[in-house]
Amino acid sequence: MQQQKRSQGEQENSTETSLFDLYGPTIFAYMRLHVSSREDAEDLTAEVFAAAWEHDNLPGLQRKEQLAWLRRVAHNKLVDSYRRQARRPVVSLETVADSIYEDESRAPEWVAERHEELDQLRRAIEQLSPVQQQVLQLRYSSGLPFADIAILLDKREDAVRQMLSRAIAHLGVLYKRQ
Repeated sequence: MQQQKRSQGEQENSTETSLFDLYGPTIFAYMRLHVSSREDAEDLTAEVFAAAWEHDNLPGLQRKEQLAWLRRVAHNKLVDSYRRQARRPVVSLETVADSIYEDESRAPEWVAERHEELDQLRRAIEQLSPVQQQVLQLRYSSGLPFADIAILLDKREDAVRQMLSRAIAHLGVLYKRQ
């Protein structure tokens, strides 16, 4: 019984293989005429024969009918391919490679330098007094106006302005030393 199933499965496989052997070059040539790359033509040809594999009645058809069916499926797969391309246009890698770093802020070198500069700045800020760090944080991280900072620190507004000015000047000196 198992041998009978195996021979039936082998027969189906040989039918599928013979379909590809018989019509593969024809379908591939058709695809190659209509798509720009060999790889796309190979992929579409594979899709056609995958559909043939799933179609149960195809081996029972005459050869002309098989070829007509495969050509119709090839045409439909080609149309599907065109539709996919229209929805997702393909851009060549060379075009992307040339334009990807036109904005210098996206270049890996720039990003690495920026991280290094931020690390230096953090180290310099850590060397400031806690009050100077707090004034910097409230003004630049939190975006508070001087009047609000003065209220939070229980200081006069002009004193907060002066503390911030001195903190920035001291920060510049510390940053340059590094």
